[in-house]
Amino acid sequence: MQDAIQKLFVAIRQAGSARSWSRGIELTRGDAVVGVTDDGDSLVLRVKVPGRTVSPTVTLYLDDEEWDCDCDGQQDPCEHVSAAVIATRKARQLGRSLPTSNKAGGRVAYRLRADNDRVVVERYALTPAGKTPIKGSLATLLAGRADGPKVEPTKVDLSIDRLLTMKRLSSLPLDSFLSLLPLLADVEEVAVDDVPVRVDKRPLKPLATLRDAPHKKGFVLHFENNPSLRRLLVAGVALCDPCGHATTPAAPPHPVADASSKEHASSATPRLQLRPLGGMALSGRRLEKLPCERYYGPAQVVTLIGEVLPALADEAVLSIVTKRLPKRSRDLKPRVVVEVAQHGAALRVLPLLVYGDPPCARIDNGALVHLRGPLPIRDERAEARVSERLRAQLDLPLNHRRDFVGQQARAMAAKLRDYQNNPRHRVNGNAHRTLYPPKPLSASLSLGEGCFGVRFEAQGGDGAVTADTAAVMRAWQQGELLVPLMEGGWAELPHNWLAQHGHRLAELLAARNPEGQLARHALPVLAALCRDLDYPPPADLQKLRPLLEGFESLPPAALPSDLTATLRGYQQRGVDWLTFLRDAQLGAVLADDMGLGKTLQTLCVFRGRSLVVCPRSVVHNWAAEVARFRPSLRSHIYHGAQRKLDPDADVTLTTYAILRRDIDMLNEVAWDTAVLDEAQAIKNPDSQVAQAAYRLRAKFRVSLSGTPVENRLLELWSQMHFVNRGLLGGRGDFKARYEQPIAQGQPTAAQRLRQRIAPFLLRRLKREVATELPPRTDSVMLCALSPREREVYDTIRLATRKQVVQQLQQGGSVLGALEALLRLRQASCDSALVPGQPSDGPVSSKVERLTNALEEAAAEGHKALVFSQWTSLLDRVAPELVARHLDYVRLDGATRNRQAVVERFQRDDGPPVMLLSLKAGGTGLNLTAADHVFLLDPWWNPAAEDQAADRAHRIGQDKPVMVYRLVSKDTVEEGIIQLQNKKRALADAALGEADRATQLTRDDLLQLLDA
Repeated sequence: MQDAIQKLFVAIRQAGSARSWSRGIELTRGDAVVGVTDDGDSLVLRVKVPGRTVSPTVTLYLDDEEWDCDCDGQQDPCEHVSAAVIATRKARQLGRSLPTSNKAGGRVAYRLRADNDRVVVERYALTPAGKTPIKGSLATLLAGRADGPKVEPTKVDLSIDRLLTMKRLSSLPLDSFLSLLPLLADVEEVAVDDVPVRVDKRPLKPLATLRDAPHKKGFVLHFENNPSLRRLLVAGVALCDPCGHATTPAAPPHPVADASSKEHASSATPRLQLRPLGGMALSGRRLEKLPCERYYGPAQVVTLIGEVLPALADEAVLSIVTKRLPKRSRDLKPRVVVEVAQHGAALRVLPLLVYGDPPCARIDNGALVHLRGPLPIRDERAEARVSERLRAQLDLPLNHRRDFVGQQARAMAAKLRDYQNNPRHRVNGNAHRTLYPPKPLSASLSLGEGCFGVRFEAQGGDGAVTADTAAVMRAWQQGELLVPLMEGGWAELPHNWLAQHGHRLAELLAARNPEGQLARHALPVLAALCRDLDYPPPADLQKLRPLLEGFESLPPAALPSDLTATLRGYQQRGVDWLTFLRDAQLGAVLADDMGLGKTLQTLCVFRGRSLVVCPRSVVHNWAAEVARFRPSLRSHIYHGAQRKLDPDADVTLTTYAILRRDIDMLNEVAWDTAVLDEAQAIKNPDSQVAQAAYRLRAKFRVSLSGTPVENRLLELWSQMHFVNRGLLGGRGDFKARYEQPIAQGQPTAAQRLRQRIAPFLLRRLKREVATELPPRTDSVMLCALSPREREVYDTIRLATRKQVVQQLQQGGSVLGALEALLRLRQASCDSALVPGQPSDGPVSSKVERLTNALEEAAAEGHKALVFSQWTSLLDRVAPELVARHLDYVRLDGATRNRQAVVERFQRDDGPPVMLLSLKAGGTGLNLTAADHVFLLDPWWNPAAEDQAADRAHRIGQDKPVMVYRLVSKDTVEEGIIQLQNKKRALADAALGEADRATQLTRDDLLQLLDA
């Protein structure tokens, strides 16, 4: 070995320039050379050069008398090669394998370990003294900005460092780790746990074998793991035996190099390899399912031969041991078969391109599908000629199914008859010969006591022909011109008649039971249809005439003898309406604005045994209202661990949570009246509480809600489904008939919906009926973020926008994006709410603006309510009130004695400020002592904010009410205020005068993030 070094020494001295050799001597004297590895055939060394972050790596090839340096210099050999051979020769003279250096830093070594489905990457500095962990990035360590061991990184080490720094992770997901593998392939010191490995970036492929399927036709493709695979590190990356070596026990840990030992000598035991898994469909989490088999039947032979086997060449190591693959044939020519059939009101035509007679293969979506017998060899030129002839004769593309209706169907039928006259042309089916529509259909109604029916018929050549009513309505709703007849053939729809009366007819048909009996809530629609068609209305419609002729024609209702209240005029009219519906056995949605006395109006119509379901926060308020306004009625609160129904109670009060849990027990009672207060609780018809409410048995059902529509029209459907089941049809029918057309801006759809629900929904606004209420003024109080708050906000906005855009572009839900915006909204209010931000810092600009306004309002003798959806934000406000000597009370989900808190605030000498959470204080409270309302954080749904403001602006208030929305300028909150207008339009489309409803879209969310 010493002779090899000497020969290489002489060769480099003779090949190099005097300058490079002289500079090499200087580097050697400067202790700049350190050995890395010695595998017997070659030596790897590094040369520390002042001013360079990465030490050049020199490789000396002993037997070949060649050398290499990665310094990219112009000299060959360069000064680094000269220094390497000089230092190595000197080390060998001293009895050492490789030179050492006291100045050189340690080499970077890598240790990998699995952490569930991620890979943890740990780095160490390898020095003669041992291993020292490297914390943080190499860049900061080399720049002296961080403490750590002295290291001599390679270019690959720095590339890996940049990747880890960019990912900001030491625990990498699979996709990030796979991008790291090619770099680790160029690293000498890599270990999995403590076992040294070599990284090979070539994928390890499974084995695949194609055999005949036993006991049946077709083939089996058998997959099994590559025998060199040891185990998975994580899904998609495996430890395996080195190529060409049998499976052996894992190699012992690789010792740390020492200048006076032989660690640099090649190991007798080859290292394990770390490789990505090939065959993505078989790798990763599916690996444990190997071995496995896939069966390919006769119909899949073309796919097997043309797609699967070629693709497996890159996916697996493939062996074919079958001789039964079908023979290919050049003798079969392409031809066309046209299949025709009747499909609803359409003539369905499908031209197929096939080979053979009978067909042994066909062309489907541009691919050859084997059917039976030989497998033809495609003649794509002949296929093109056949396709062109078909276009010229029938104007049809191959392999595309088309439906023809109306005049187009007639014209196509004529073409097909002419086409079939040529004996070379094949047409399968007879629908083109039986398409002879008679005259258009006409409609006739059949009416009886509680019954309704309609018949569609026309005069044909052999007498009257009929069409199924459901088929007629379906064809009309889908915009078709023809409908299939029950006797065969097709007929033209009565389009003019359906355009005028089809919507009412659809509602009536949806309201029938299987026996033809019409639901009572559909009688107003029947009356309108009879009027339009000059049909004499059934006798039972006369009972509902006051409801049909307008609100003012309702007969006045007798008030209960024990009523202790004097009703306002609009309240008396509400009682008249509720009483009429109760006596007609129809349900009601009382949607009066907050504070107009929905509870009092409902109490006036209680008769018999009544059930009230309400939020827990207002159960005792209901009990107090019953005792106050109907003292002769006995109320019972059904709640608590020992709850039992009182059969003697006139009014049973319970909560939505109890309704959900005890529906089986509550359903055993046939209630005379069932009331849902704050009925937006059942806005999601799929929720358990909504399903429980639908099951209640009651003669009269009432839904009370100041916000019957908050976000979607489906919420209105849910309430109507409770009070009058079937009124708006099924959910799919409601979506197609009302929800989608309204969202698309069709004015007639919104008008039809309002007409449909008008007899059963009563909504009065405070500004319309409670004229004695003082004015309410709404204003926006803009707050400017401080520089520190702006920095936090902008940082979160950039990160959040990237996350939300990625979610939405990948088809993520709007709800998921809203969740991602939570941090952004918190940063708009107070950066202390954001996780990771200091919680004991100065209060936000918004909180400071609020407390200034509260201090000013209290000084002027006003009382104020402060609402926030986050109790943690109220926690930030409370200390500021104490610091300014402002007394306050607080009401949130943790408050036990709510009534005592309310009573203290309502007293004349009570505190001037009440802090409330939006959820706990948004409903069921009368806080008329306050005349200022501050909404700390705008919410997507304006109805929730209006409910909060109406705690003060309600019957009993005698002072003007000021409502302030605190909005941080140039933040997402300004966008939320704009979106609130869209939410209001949604409710107006169903309940008010607007004809267009818009919902929160992905574009809305992206616009918010631009704030």
